[in-house]
Amino acid sequence: MTLFGSSTQQVPQARCIPQHIAIIMDGNGRWAKKRFLPRVAGHRQGVIAVRGIIKACAEFGVDYLTLFAFSSENWRRPKEEVNLLMELFVRSLEAEIEAMHENNIRLKVIGDISSFSTRLQNLIREGVDQTQNNLGLTLTIAANYGGRWDIMQAIKQIADVNPQALVELNEADLLPYLAMHYAPEPDLFIRTGGEMRISNFLLWQLAYTELYFTPILWPDFDKAALSAAIDSYQGRERRFGRTSEQLEENV
Repeated sequence: MTLFGSSTQQVPQARCIPQHIAIIMDGNGRWAKKRFLPRVAGHRQGVIAVRGIIKACAEFGVDYLTLFAFSSENWRRPKEEVNLLMELFVRSLEAEIEAMHENNIRLKVIGDISSFSTRLQNLIREGVDQTQNNLGLTLTIAANYGGRWDIMQAIKQIADVNPQALVELNEADLLPYLAMHYAPEPDLFIRTGGEMRISNFLLWQLAYTELYFTPILWPDFDKAALSAAIDSYQGRERRFGRTSEQLEENV
């Protein structure tokens, strides 16, 4: 198992194209409301946008794409909407897994899936198992996921294995137990829909990630919008605690 390091412990390699992009797909409901449609119509259109962004990331040479599909706080939404989201998740997995596999995409799902229906849990496991040896884009779906949950579940796992290890716990000890231990930290975080917060998403992993917020609602976020986000990323100076002068010395 490859274990990626921490940006607070070592300086990651600078890349022109982000190796890992993480996205909060916000704005489905507002997209539907603007068109006098039910919220579920926005979520369905959002699934179409997901397909386009997966394809675009593969074309741009992005290795890891992580999408925040359902947070641990989204259970607070109206029950009818939650049920519709769960059913949409089921249908999307049923419809897309074979295509992912054929396109060499590796599927991963992070979060506490034990709260989902047995049918959905089985589909997740089947999709992850079927695509586990694929070597193309790694697509991670964060479902019933929260950044604080992630850190806490990692600590609990360590406590179960070796409680004494908690006495002198360090980052290196924690990393293998985090939900995304198999991926590098995101280079670029994107949130659509105009809100400017990270909403308990990948709290540990976003320590040195470049943040990009756009007013574009998720169903309208396409390849051109992704390209604009990457252009913004390419204009950033990624210092990781160093000075601009130090960067110039290393050129």
